[in-house]
Amino acid sequence: MMLLLALPLLAQQQAVQMSLDDAIDYALENSLTIKDAQIAIADAEEQIVERRSSGLPQVNGSLNYQHYLAVPRQPLPEGFDIFGLFGQVLAVDLYDQLSNQTQMAVDESFSGNGGGGGDEGIAFFLRNNFTAGIDVNAMIFDGSFFVALKAARAYRQYTLRDFATTQREVENAVIEAYLPVLLVQESIELLEKNIKNLEQLLFETRELYKAGFAEQLDLDRQELSLSNLRIERENLVRQKEVSLTNLKYTIGFPIDQPLVVSDDLDAMTIEAEALLSEEASPASRPEVALIDQAIRMNELNIKLNQAGYLPSLNAFGAVQQQYQGDDFQSGFWAPSAYVGLSMSVPIFDGLNKKAKIQRARLDLEKARNQREELVRGISLEVANAQTNFRNASSRLNSQQNNLDLAERIYETAQVKYREGVGSSLEVTQAEQSLYTTQSNYMQALYDVLQSKARLEMALGK
Repeated sequence: MMLLLALPLLAQQQAVQMSLDDAIDYALENSLTIKDAQIAIADAEEQIVERRSSGLPQVNGSLNYQHYLAVPRQPLPEGFDIFGLFGQVLAVDLYDQLSNQTQMAVDESFSGNGGGGGDEGIAFFLRNNFTAGIDVNAMIFDGSFFVALKAARAYRQYTLRDFATTQREVENAVIEAYLPVLLVQESIELLEKNIKNLEQLLFETRELYKAGFAEQLDLDRQELSLSNLRIERENLVRQKEVSLTNLKYTIGFPIDQPLVVSDDLDAMTIEAEALLSEEASPASRPEVALIDQAIRMNELNIKLNQAGYLPSLNAFGAVQQQYQGDDFQSGFWAPSAYVGLSMSVPIFDGLNKKAKIQRARLDLEKARNQREELVRGISLEVANAQTNFRNASSRLNSQQNNLDLAERIYETAQVKYREGVGSSLEVTQAEQSLYTTQSNYMQALYDVLQSKARLEMALGK
């Protein structure tokens, strides 16, 4: 039972192995920076829908209910005769068409004053008023609408170009975080090899000491060297944990789960002489495509402001049903419907649009200057990256030769010491020289990989 309960925990703690390509793929799927860029693309898609909706018919419904606690009345002048105003026949017909409540209101208003205005006046409203209607508004022509729709689509393309740039930045960050882990891991393996060799030498020295062929000083020197190597290995182990945590954070990997890098530094040092002969190609860099899209958006911004000088034409219409009555049974319904057109013609806005157009042209000129500066910067970046890679490769070759020489010197010093013709001091000096050369070689190897990666990114690989 204890074993069965421990199996899920062991499965959770199983380390995940990742090569550099695996780490890059994982980061492109899980990095929060990538997710934010994907959100920006989705937002650009919704902006297109939003822009398009302004050109589609807009339909709105309305409901309104009003109940008068006190019906408003209009005063009439003294001696006012409504029948004399409208005519006898017309007034009688109008009176007959009114509801009973309205007739009573009219009778009350004119009773006792011969058809003239009384102190209370006449009421033209009933207590309950209910209105329901549908309004329709449709754009027929608006020059800025079509330009704005093009601008929204151009912005979507801009977010796609920006996404490619973000992917490149994430890949660069993963490489910068992956290589230190690999370097520390290789250094730990090299230290463990040195510790193993020194432990064997110390065992042999102890045997020589017991036989009277070595001094206590020889043992002390080798034990000190072994202790220093073990301390350095512990420091590198802690440094590896820090580097691994940084790599996990960069690729979006859970911090509390184990991760193992599986690449090999020697296997990654592939000859890249072809990269040294390539010329800068700005078209292959996503930053150039991004700024080209920004220039396109600035051009559309000029057209958008120029479209503000064009008139706009809109159509509108509405259908309503209105109910009036002192109660909800004996009132009457009054339907209404209308359609129409409205045109807006800009005449003078205080030179506002002219200033906006001029500012948009200045932004366009600035974007073009930025593109030119970017192209020049890419050429310089490629040239510097090629020089750095060439120098790093030269240093690596030199350090490789030095490492071979230091290993031969160390092996010779050990042989001489075992045969009794060399001293332990000579072995210690050769040992320290070997460790220093190994460290220089590992750093040169790391510099080659880093400069190669930066050269490939400068060339847009």
